[in-house]
Amino acid sequence: MSNNAVRVLVPTGMLGGGFPPETVTRGLQLGADVIAVDGGSTDSGPYYLGAGVAKTARAAVARDMRLLLRAAATAGIPLIVGSCGTSGTDTGVDWVAAITREILAEEGLSLRVATIYSSQKASDLAALPILALPPAGPLDPAVLEGCENIVGMMGHEPIVAALESGADVVLAGRATDTALAAAYPLMRGAPPGPAWHAAKIVECGGQCTTNPRAGGVLATIDDDGFTIEPLDPAAACTPTSVAAHMLYETVDPFTMREPAGTIEVGDAVYTALDDRRVRVTGSRFELADRHTIKLEGARLTGYQTMSFTAIRDPHILSRIDTWTALLRKMITEWVSNTLHLGPADYSFDIRLYGYDAILERLDPSPAPPREVGVMLLVQAATQETATAVAKVANPLMLHLPTPDMDHLPSLAFATSPAETERGPAYEFVLNHVVEVDSPTSLFRVHLEESR
Repeated sequence: MSNNAVRVLVPTGMLGGGFPPETVTRGLQLGADVIAVDGGSTDSGPYYLGAGVAKTARAAVARDMRLLLRAAATAGIPLIVGSCGTSGTDTGVDWVAAITREILAEEGLSLRVATIYSSQKASDLAALPILALPPAGPLDPAVLEGCENIVGMMGHEPIVAALESGADVVLAGRATDTALAAAYPLMRGAPPGPAWHAAKIVECGGQCTTNPRAGGVLATIDDDGFTIEPLDPAAACTPTSVAAHMLYETVDPFTMREPAGTIEVGDAVYTALDDRRVRVTGSRFELADRHTIKLEGARLTGYQTMSFTAIRDPHILSRIDTWTALLRKMITEWVSNTLHLGPADYSFDIRLYGYDAILERLDPSPAPPREVGVMLLVQAATQETATAVAKVANPLMLHLPTPDMDHLPSLAFATSPAETERGPAYEFVLNHVVEVDSPTSLFRVHLEESR
């Protein structure tokens, strides 16, 4: 192992997810040079980008940030947070920045904070070369204009720019998960192959260990490769647990695209140094011919109202497909007759939890279920219309029999009122990249004055 090692502490897979404080203390004792943590995700769907709000509780984010700011100040090392506020919008960055300022004032800490903004204007993007990623087709300018929020997914370069400008804390907008952990090692001259591969392995904290709930990990990157070690002494990294993380959220377990190029790990060798640490060599990073920034955008699709009932009647459950088909037919007829709405005015989905709500026909079962939860999800252009449709369906959700029954069953609504207004609904509409001449051109770095 080279003496020019850089140690990256990743305390958890997502800011606000929590971690044992003692694991961060151990990371500092092991010589961490930087703390990096992801603050967002698209895993929970398009709502958070469309609405520009966070999925995490403010108190949870503040709890984690307080511990990390104390650690960074104590060790005199930088703290990097990416995809602030879940989706990395400018409002998300400002939200985390406000929490950070409060904590710094309360703790009496003097740290310079840099914010990096990644929200994009449709009018600015329209003038740039935008390329579709499969299976998307050419981008209609109207789709850009229809987005409530658009963000560009930055690589490591804007983060490096913020660090080089003197930031102690970097709060970045939307960023690749790997860029957060790779930025500081790359700035320090670490070889890109090990730096990017290590960043991919540690992006979710302890997920690359034998106990993902035990806390984070420390990656030590040097000229020849990198070493991964869990911060909880009771947890372990194994060649399998480390290598397996290249299967996570990737199309190909041997390659992964970043804005600046591609991580190549087909020749990587994973070696157990002992019963807790793994050494990885043979990673490469191939620079791309052109620098591209992935775009994420969400647009409003309407408003939703949800209703949920439960079935325990064995007769209905033995004919659940027939009952569901009848429910669909009756809702359509009743809405047409009472509200005078057609298929273009609203839509609805029926999901049978306990039967086929997850995989539907991909996983058929011949045996009738013991009980089924029936979720009705209605969507329309207005909240009032969506709720009206759900209310029309209410008697059917409560008493609909199968065609061969001579009585009305009583099913069980989960809540009162039965209808829950979910508010605006969004969808992801961009699967595109934009070509840029400079990796920092779409992003705006602001460094606060010294405290």
